[in-house]
Amino acid sequence: MTKRNEELSLEQREDIFNVLKTRFGKNMERHIGLNWAEVKSKLEANTGKLWSLSEMERTGGEPDVVGYDINTGEYIIYDCSPESPIGRRSVCYDREALESRKKNKPENNALDMATEMGIEILTEEQYRELQKLGNYDTKTSSWVKTPDHIRKLGGAIFCDRRYDTVFMYHNGADSYYAARGFRGSLRV
Repeated sequence: MTKRNEELSLEQREDIFNVLKTRFGKNMERHIGLNWAEVKSKLEANTGKLWSLSEMERTGGEPDVVGYDINTGEYIIYDCSPESPIGRRSVCYDREALESRKKNKPENNALDMATEMGIEILTEEQYRELQKLGNYDTKTSSWVKTPDHIRKLGGAIFCDRRYDTVFMYHNGADSYYAARGFRGSLRV
């Protein structure tokens, strides 16, 4: 794993704020009743989270606010790209799966990439919440957080949307496909 550099230049901060503000304004149905100025204020107070958002954006995730947790006072942000983020595809599920491959190893794995980016991989429940906001992964699929009992047996789960229905499937954790990546979440 590479050590991450969480410092953004002033220009990079302005760029990511402009992208996020524009997306926030164009997709108000994702965050009805929420205010961009309040989200921005939270991000300005936590530059590490802003760096994570820029990584989500850099890898094609198109992050956007999808909710607010009244109990913690945190905004909830998910990758909202129409398809699984292009910069996070062709990865197996985790490091154990990556190391178990003898041939044709992918360059990385979903869980390590998420950790490096400072985000969490979506759970199946979060993935289904995202799908209520639009039609995502109609041509791709995304790894989701796999329960320990499944992972201990060598498997991992992923989801997609086909036939206007969200499906959850299984695969060997060491498998990887050009059309499968992962979606992340961030709280700020």
